[in-house]
Amino acid sequence: MTFSRTTAATAAAVEPVSPPRPRPRDRDRMPVPTVVWAALAAAVTTCLRLLQIGRAGDLFVDETIYRRLGVSAGQGEFPRTDEGLFFLHPPGHFYMEAGWIRLVGDHSDVIASVHSMRVLNALLAGVTAALIVFLVARVRSRGAGLLAGLVFALDQFCIRQNDRVLLETGTMVWVLAGYLVLVGLTRPEPPPWARGRALLAGFLLGLAVLTKDHAALITVLPLLAALLLGWGPPRRLVALTLTTIVSMYGVYVALIAGFGHFDEFWLAKTSGVRRLLGLVQETGFNAPGTPSLSGRLLDELPGYATTYLLLVLTPVALVLLLRHKEPVYRLLALFHASAIVTLGYALSIGTLEEQALYLLFVPNLVALAVTVPLPHAGRRVLRTAVIGTLAALLAVPAVVYAQGRWTADDGFSRLRSYLLTNVPAGSGIVTVDGQKTRGVTSWAFDDTYRLGNWTTPEARVAENATYLIVPWRVIEQGYGRSTLAEVRELTDGLRPVFSFDGPTYGTLALYRLPAPLPGPDIADLAVPSAATTGPLLPAPGPLGPAATTGAEVRDGPP
Repeated sequence: MTFSRTTAATAAAVEPVSPPRPRPRDRDRMPVPTVVWAALAAAVTTCLRLLQIGRAGDLFVDETIYRRLGVSAGQGEFPRTDEGLFFLHPPGHFYMEAGWIRLVGDHSDVIASVHSMRVLNALLAGVTAALIVFLVARVRSRGAGLLAGLVFALDQFCIRQNDRVLLETGTMVWVLAGYLVLVGLTRPEPPPWARGRALLAGFLLGLAVLTKDHAALITVLPLLAALLLGWGPPRRLVALTLTTIVSMYGVYVALIAGFGHFDEFWLAKTSGVRRLLGLVQETGFNAPGTPSLSGRLLDELPGYATTYLLLVLTPVALVLLLRHKEPVYRLLALFHASAIVTLGYALSIGTLEEQALYLLFVPNLVALAVTVPLPHAGRRVLRTAVIGTLAALLAVPAVVYAQGRWTADDGFSRLRSYLLTNVPAGSGIVTVDGQKTRGVTSWAFDDTYRLGNWTTPEARVAENATYLIVPWRVIEQGYGRSTLAEVRELTDGLRPVFSFDGPTYGTLALYRLPAPLPGPDIADLAVPSAATTGPLLPAPGPLGPAATTGAEVRDGPP
């Protein structure tokens, strides 16, 4: 008995004890792949831009022009409008629009077609968010990449830029894709297929320049500096990337010359360069008679406070980048510095338009995401404070977003429905917006009606123009072909038959013009001339009563 107990005790003493099962929080967790965070940021970004996409932002003149250019590109020709070939901007975006039309179809209705193009832009914005996540994650961490992607998704300035069919959204996609390839070439050991990657980076950045020439200032310029200073990837790879960009643009110019359009191209480009340099101020905040930048910033401060805060940190981001000596940080520093110089010049001298800020905001967001120190996970108080601050920064634009999306801003769409229901196709309509070129009113309705700046009684009789459209905010801000005083005189005593009050154009009004009093000059006028602004499409059948939410339909036409 004693022997048995001793044996059992000895066996128990030497039997290995199983280690305690780790608690779930102590187990190793599989890191979430970067592609999952990128897909999440892309999905949030795209959904936020698609929601209420047709009524959250009224029609913008450039959207209608670019839509026309995309339709033209889809017909297998150099992009053109009714005025002729268009060489002010390269054709990259317009051929992308042509592909989108081939994929989803086009609409005879100009505004519906623009809304379709906005869907394409929303998808491009989602790709932008994913590229931001990948780029920041490659340089720093997945968490920093996800945070940067979510800030981009919620930023109200970025949403407004992505909501409109403008060139900057597509341009930034190619720029970020090119830099994502380039940062992989900054490692001490050359990666496999280094030359092929350098060619790919040049191809992507070349697409950016072929989408908007202005992109050369944040692609070619920083690479030239990298070649000179020896920053970033090895010089031979930088030179190969630069050569690819220049070659792609050279092929584009050679095609233009080969088809006999070089003179038109040169005229458009020299005009564009003069505008970029500020020698000619036709548009933007530096143009005479237009609203000031400071006034615009103050007006939008409540809704864009977080955007302004991030932009105020622009110099801080550059300093933090320059503190790092690694080639990848030096490359991003040149990227960021070029964006700062570009916008700084536009602020002081050049043509400053709102969308130019987008080409600084995104590089600045990337720079902040890869440099701003984050608290160590063990410092719970500091970590909680930082998380709370970030949550507040994301909550403010979320509230502004909700307010903007549920505020109707689709005056031109409502006006088109009213016109098609109540005004016969081919009717003459007086327009007063637009300066040296046609305004948004003309581009929006010239497929069904005859439009022109026929403000004199003689011109109205000659063209049988019986209606007048006035986007009042455009006139008040000095962007009209007619002055504010002239438009007030034209509408004196008139009550609009349709009006809509929205954030973009203030009051958008349609007036029925009285018949001019007969006079010696008017009696001899010829019959109304044919339409000169584009092909006329028949107005469809009745669409039912005009929408009245946010609009007021007053006296219908007699």
